[in-house]
Amino acid sequence: MTMTSTVLIRTREARRQQRSGLPKWALIGAEILVPILLLAVWWFASANSTNTFFPPLQTILERLASLAATPAFWGDVGSSVGNLLLSFALACVIGVGLGIALGMSRWLSWLVEPTIHFFRAIPPVALVPIFVSLIGFGNETRILSITLSAVFPVLISTIDGIHAADPDRRAVGRIYRLGGWDRIFSVALPEASPRILSGMQVSLITAFVVMIASEMLGSSIGLGARTLLAQQSFMIADMWVGILVLGIIGYVATALLATFRRRVLRWYIAIRQQEKNL
Repeated sequence: MTMTSTVLIRTREARRQQRSGLPKWALIGAEILVPILLLAVWWFASANSTNTFFPPLQTILERLASLAATPAFWGDVGSSVGNLLLSFALACVIGVGLGIALGMSRWLSWLVEPTIHFFRAIPPVALVPIFVSLIGFGNETRILSITLSAVFPVLISTIDGIHAADPDRRAVGRIYRLGGWDRIFSVALPEASPRILSGMQVSLITAFVVMIASEMLGSSIGLGARTLLAQQSFMIADMWVGILVLGIIGYVATALLATFRRRVLRWYIAIRQQEKNL
């Protein structure tokens, strides 16, 4: 790297920090500090609570510690997390695969997209009772309902991303006579990757919501089922433990996917940053 390049990079970083108002370490610290502050507010706001349905945070954490020492608790956590990860992975694979096939064919996309948007408009949670009625209450029902509910954001974002690809890059692929797979992996997917990963973020949220709903409807295992059972049995501390653990799982899953997205799209973020600094 030349001295000129180093100066340009440092100048751009300085401009970025000047525009954001905070250096990178401060932004990362804020992401950690805000949840801690919220927990502190919760702790002091509920410290003297005598409301049965709003116990002190100390009571909830003590109950969490006692439940964490039991195999049943970790069995519920493992069931929920396993179903979420498996269903989300299946939704991403199916959504990207079908999205590429439809996106690369304009007439096929035009033919199928109205049907896709029709099923996409159905609330994902509304599909859970249908699958329970057709298949039963097994774990396969939960995985199927989560997967089919979460596949649409990835599918639609993949189709849109491929359709929005730069025509010049497509022309270059045709000029160099790239084969079908080369055009997909060298042109279509890189161009569509920002939208695909944005669709994956929406898909993860959808999968998380449907996971909880599917466990609350006809399941006896999983955090969703245990949380609902605790509420129905007036075990309020256990109910709050379930809500708290579900929130932690959702936060960690979202943060991991956001980190993955930033790493995969470093080239795209760098280009956008350079455009802003010009």
